[in-house]
Amino acid sequence: MILQSTYTLPNGVEIPKLGLGTWFIDDDKAADAVNAAVEIGYRHIDTAQAYGNERGVGDGIRNASVPREELFVVTKLDAGIKDFETAKSSVDSSLKTMGLDYIDMMIIHSPQPWEDFGGSDRYFEGNLAAWKALEEAYEAGKLCAIGVSNFQKEDLDNLLDNATVKPMLNQILAHVSNTPFDLIDHTRSKGLVVEAYSPVGHGQILDNAEIGEMAGKYRVTVPQLCIRYLLQLGLLPLPKTANPDHMRNNADLDFAISDADMETLKNAKPIEDYGDASIFPVYGRKM
Repeated sequence: MILQSTYTLPNGVEIPKLGLGTWFIDDDKAADAVNAAVEIGYRHIDTAQAYGNERGVGDGIRNASVPREELFVVTKLDAGIKDFETAKSSVDSSLKTMGLDYIDMMIIHSPQPWEDFGGSDRYFEGNLAAWKALEEAYEAGKLCAIGVSNFQKEDLDNLLDNATVKPMLNQILAHVSNTPFDLIDHTRSKGLVVEAYSPVGHGQILDNAEIGEMAGKYRVTVPQLCIRYLLQLGLLPLPKTANPDHMRNNADLDFAISDADMETLKNAKPIEDYGDASIFPVYGRKM
């Protein structure tokens, strides 16, 4: 049933409560992954300019077994774009690459270029310039909703205090053992939906014995437990996979975690090393 459930964005647009992430899915395999997900019941597909698979995702969307209007497609403005003109042309580039008449949501991938992620320069003016381009595309009907990703409190407040159209969603790293409650509370207090990527900590939670034991108690897998945890916090999980069996498993969430176990999960020991993923800024240089 979770695949039919939605959250409502501040502008009244409904967004499915569970999405499919496509990071690390090759462009020539993305269409098959999208088609498999749609057959299973997924209606929310997430990609990004930086993933290099917008063409494949768009192909999957256009050839899906359900009408385009039943699908919610998200892409992300490249993190290095911090000026109006480049952002404006980049929106049109994504539309052309994906072969779509509109995109359901476009979000700024990061408040800082990846090479400066976690640094002192917050790129406030650059984010306002890029945001203005998203606002313009939103007003023109090219985008149904606009949001941000990896934005901290000060980055959000910069847009909230100065933008014409307020951001509607913040996609952040959030999972068992690393749940930024202060940022989540602040974001939600401003009316935004909070989306959680890497719900199993880029795979690092799979080897956690304590969490594995709890999953066994509920007769579910560790990913199911971790995704359910985020849903019970009111977040929008975004597990990524190209494996149809994993897609089905990730959406089979007909159970509830007890209050006591939720507290245990909230206080799980933080992941200190994301392994091979530590080379990526969001895992290796946490803000």
